[in-house]
Amino acid sequence: MKRLRTGIHDHHPIGYLFVLPSMLGITMFYLVPALMSFVMMFTDYSFMNRGQLNFTGLENLERLMNDPSFHNAVGKTLVFLLTVPASIILAFPIAYMLNQSVYLKKLLRTLYFLPYIMNGVAIAFVWMLLFHPSMGPINGVLRLIGIDNPPGWMAETSTAIYAIAIIQVWIMIGYNMIIYLAGLQDVPKELLEASKIDGAKLWHTIRYVTIPLVSPTTFLLLITGFISAIKTFGIIQATTGGGPGESTSVLSIYIYKTAFRYYEMGYASAISWMLFAIVMLIMLLNWIGQRRWVHY
Repeated sequence: MKRLRTGIHDHHPIGYLFVLPSMLGITMFYLVPALMSFVMMFTDYSFMNRGQLNFTGLENLERLMNDPSFHNAVGKTLVFLLTVPASIILAFPIAYMLNQSVYLKKLLRTLYFLPYIMNGVAIAFVWMLLFHPSMGPINGVLRLIGIDNPPGWMAETSTAIYAIAIIQVWIMIGYNMIIYLAGLQDVPKELLEASKIDGAKLWHTIRYVTIPLVSPTTFLLLITGFISAIKTFGIIQATTGGGPGESTSVLSIYIYKTAFRYYEMGYASAISWMLFAIVMLIMLLNWIGQRRWVHY
């Protein structure tokens, strides 16, 4: 009796041809550069020394440990990562309301999602005008309500990173809202109706029924949000360029400056791999922590 062969167990060679273009792209533009960066991390490779590779061992890693600019970049990156939970917390109630029967629901969903798909440079210039210390409408409103000395936002070292964080939260709310909408529409209506029959108030229904059921969506947004935030470059480069001083110099900006302004490719590679280690650590902590609060 012949064994029935299913599609799962068939390995036709033509299948490899379909994935070959993607694998070539991943190999050429991801794996090979990553391998080259790993090798350069142990060298003093620079555009200034005519591309010579001199092995320096762990000197670049030792330099990282004593580099105040690197320590500052790590600190600013950690502050910037707070935009992820902030945007998620703000997006959930918006998604919950837009999942109900409200007027102009489709229009409101579109308006909230637009910032995520708009050009980043255009967004940066608009917010630079809004945050202008003397002529910006934000400080104009603050003066009207009695704040005589409003913050300088992007013009001051103490507030620049928070101004960038506000822009990032504003951009990500729309994306998080759309993903939450998809999760909320999968919540069984029977459970919501059962909670109402049992006399549960709206807040109790949200707290003990809706939020646990969309916890996988929250976990997804945390993972994707941290990855997106930690490699943010365009908005910061277009608005402050890492300044004033080094007040908005997150790791992605510091890597760019080290590699393409100071031409220290070996040291920039070491910073890049340190950034990779930080991303992996954050993902690991999220993966371990999700066992306590994510309900599948």
